[in-house]
Amino acid sequence: MELLDVIKRPVITEESVSAMDDKKYTFEVDLRANKTLVKQAVEAVFDVKVKQVNIMNVKPKFKRMGKHAGYTNKRRKAIVTLTEDSKEIEIFDAE
Repeated sequence: MELLDVIKRPVITEESVSAMDDKKYTFEVDLRANKTLVKQAVEAVFDVKVKQVNIMNVKPKFKRMGKHAGYTNKRRKAIVTLTEDSKEIEIFDAE
């Protein structure tokens, strides 16, 4: 698996944005990715030093649209903690 294919997108929620102050960033990652792959991918893409990686599986939720019912896709989230001397990751481009 290529390192650029490991990280799918950042997770932008109220909780994840407030955790960015503590240098914790949340990403949706590939289902086959492990902690080592996520660490290597974040360090390669964003040029930062990673201190810790926590990974969790998100179960699919049951959803309905009128008479049609189904489940959302299962996901895998990674919370990446950066070292103190590492620079910030710019998710929002404020120009």
